Amino acid sequence: MSKLSIRPLADRVVIKPLEAETQTASGIYIPDSAKEKPQQGEVVAVGKGTKDEPTTVKIGDTVLYGKYAGTELKLDGSDYLIMRESDIFAIL
Repeated sequence: MSKLSIRPLADRVVIKPLEAETQTASGIYIPDSAKEKPQQGEVVAVGKGTKDEPTTVKIGDTVLYGKYAGTELKLDGSDYLIMRESDIFAIL
């Protein structure tokens, strides 16, 4: 992966969302209009944290986050989310 031209501040994290499922377990294809927003992604940039709360996630971690968490942004033609580390539920 190329180096991102963004550096999050404080406890913010930049995440590249994983692709939404295109097929169900039974083999049915899901149309774009019915796809769920992905709730998993890979951490691609991490802020330094705050004095009281250092960041615990690292670049490369796969994380689970809330369906409506973060702010969407587009960099170099790719979609990313930027959110506070507290919006992340778990490291997978």
